[in-house]
Amino acid sequence: MIYFRFLDIPAYIIAYTIISFFGLCIGSFLNVCIYRLQLEDPAERSLVKKSSHCPKCGAKIHWYDNIPVFSWTVLLRGKCRSCKEPISKRYPLVESLNWFAYLLVLTFVDVQDYPVHAVTLALFFSVLIVIGFIDYDTMEIYPGQLMLIVILAVISALFSDTLSIPERIIGGLAISAPFFIIGEVSRVIIRKKTGEDYRGIELGDTLLMLVSGLLIGTKCICASAIIGIFSAAIIGVINKLRGKDSKFAFGPFLAFGLVFGSIFGEQMIDWYLGLFKYPEIVYTIFTK
Repeated sequence: MIYFRFLDIPAYIIAYTIISFFGLCIGSFLNVCIYRLQLEDPAERSLVKKSSHCPKCGAKIHWYDNIPVFSWTVLLRGKCRSCKEPISKRYPLVESLNWFAYLLVLTFVDVQDYPVHAVTLALFFSVLIVIGFIDYDTMEIYPGQLMLIVILAVISALFSDTLSIPERIIGGLAISAPFFIIGEVSRVIIRKKTGEDYRGIELGDTLLMLVSGLLIGTKCICASAIIGIFSAAIIGVINKLRGKDSKFAFGPFLAFGLVFGSIFGEQMIDWYLGLFKYPEIVYTIFTK
């Protein structure tokens, strides 16, 4: 359902402008998180102490070169002002993804009646973007990122009545429990066949679905898993046909599924369950 409940068109424009501003600015900060959290030197991982700089020449990036999307596309045209080396397209991509995620929340979540739920969901999507890109780079999901989702789930449970505590607990276990079992069984099989010690579904992916389920509940986490698994399967088939490595990070696909599952999950599951009612309806129509 799309929630357009403001008074007039100017109110819509103001709301979308404000959310776009925050989405792009926070997206710019996410770029810093993605880059610095992967650095080996702990002193370099600070998100606040060191100003933004070019990763290649080290030149400080001025504020006018740090405007989300605009600076990369218009002012710098994808190159560092100092060394003229290309700047990764990932920077405007991350900013645009976070902007789009925030617009999804404003458009499809009842912000007026459930403001806490809307804010926690938007921040959840930001964390998912960081998780997805870092997992893509490193094949790891960091515990600190998972703890942020736990904190969001606690805030949502305390200050929002969108889900009951039992719904959150069941949501936490609905996908993570099967994922854990599949991971353990696949680990044994893989070890016997190849001698390598890794799981078909890594523990980080399992924990991601556990903490996410505590935040978004059973229906949404189930829909998220379906979207994530199918999207990963499609990419897996494509990689296999191209002769690429069949092993790739699952986290980005789960993050993708969690964003859309959080927004549309309840409608998806309700629609699916409604399919089982159709035969009875058809039988009733034709027997009268």
